[in-house]
Amino acid sequence: MDKQAWLDQVLEETLEPNLAICDAHHHLWDHLDKRYLLDELSADVGSGHNVVSTVFMECMCMYRASGPAPLRPVGETEFVDGVATRSAASAHGKTRIAAAIVSFADLTLGEAVGEVLDAQLAASRRFRGIRHATGWDASEAVRNSHTSPPQGLLGDATFRRGLAELGKRGLTFDAWLYHPQLPELIDLARAFPNQSIILDHFGSPLGIGPYQGKRDDILRYWKGAVAELARCENVTAKLGGLAMPINGFGFHKANRPPTSQELADATKAYYLHTIDCFGARRCMFESNFPVDRASCSYNVLWNSFKRITETFSDAEKAALYHDTASRVYGIEA
Repeated sequence: MDKQAWLDQVLEETLEPNLAICDAHHHLWDHLDKRYLLDELSADVGSGHNVVSTVFMECMCMYRASGPAPLRPVGETEFVDGVATRSAASAHGKTRIAAAIVSFADLTLGEAVGEVLDAQLAASRRFRGIRHATGWDASEAVRNSHTSPPQGLLGDATFRRGLAELGKRGLTFDAWLYHPQLPELIDLARAFPNQSIILDHFGSPLGIGPYQGKRDDILRYWKGAVAELARCENVTAKLGGLAMPINGFGFHKANRPPTSQELADATKAYYLHTIDCFGARRCMFESNFPVDRASCSYNVLWNSFKRITETFSDAEKAALYHDTASRVYGIEA
């Protein structure tokens, strides 16, 4: 059974279809047999929910093929800006695709990364910041981040000098790491209290390899670390990314994908704890598509979010689904 046929086994009516959404995290790519570009994303965001804008997140797509290596990631920004321009021309529905762009610049360059950041800024008026993924684990069963980070990168002095260049330009820093590394992010956030830092995917609580079968223990550890991180007022949290295989729920292995109720029941503890710690004004929902498409459809995923927040106030929902992302990433209404 192909992926779309598998996903189509669970079709649901869209919940709260008028609630405005800024999808705070998605990718675009064309890697061999894996294509997810404007047409595919437009089909997803147009599947029922009121997605008014999106935030593109770097994924090593369309880098420049030549020129100085540090500047090659600017090609991704140039490409996505072109996609955003096509979307803004209203040829692909009402959604402003990639209204904000988060790209890559190698912070291990230290102060020299400033040249790359300036080139990224020049490449698109939609450029808002960078993600330098630092997910690392000693187990070979856990795949480290696509940037091939070494252990302890967030504490590296040169990396931190690179991070300081973001602050000079008012740019954001998206942090993707694994749950054992949350103390490293807490230390970084305290060292740079004026730097806007966004925690991606709840800090990816792992559930594979040596972490398999230890969900309760990991949840307790994760809850304490997230509560401590929330005390850093410069940090906001993205709510999503739990349908990735690395989280160990195994949705992608089932004969059919989960319903939105099943997704909500399995994951709501992470959402409710993070919102309780950070508050709605410092949280934003993300699809993490197409990565989370391994486990569910776009419509079902957002339905699961809405089930989790069904008792929240209108003001809280406005913040969680739209306003926080728009504010943090500077997206005009």
